[in-house]
Amino acid sequence: MKPLFDFLLKLFILSVILWGVVYWGYTKYPVDLASVFTAWIMVAANALAGYMLFEFAFDKESRVFTLVVFGGVAMRLLLIMAIVLVVNLLHLVRPIDFAVSFISFYCIYLVVEILGYQKKNQLKKNAARNG
Repeated sequence: MKPLFDFLLKLFILSVILWGVVYWGYTKYPVDLASVFTAWIMVAANALAGYMLFEFAFDKESRVFTLVVFGGVAMRLLLIMAIVLVVNLLHLVRPIDFAVSFISFYCIYLVVEILGYQKKNQLKKNAARNG
């Protein structure tokens, strides 16, 4: 299976599971779903952008790879921080629901992003051994 398709599939399955948990929690506790959705869309887009940058830089020389991947991490972090600031300053979300959701989604999606990197590296190692 192609690494990008595999990553997107895992992202989709994880999103379905997480939204199932969110809706289960929503039936028991008062949660602002708009705040949770805002956090989820930001984190999912961030993870997808990170993986796409990794895919772009994967076969490049070491200097370019490092610049794209680590520069991308810094730029994505700055962009996410700016969006979080704007969303909170404009009172578009309930801060507690947004913060808890954002941190939870971020930690989980970061693991999926790293696993995607590892899988792509493993495929390259296997191809080098077999080819």
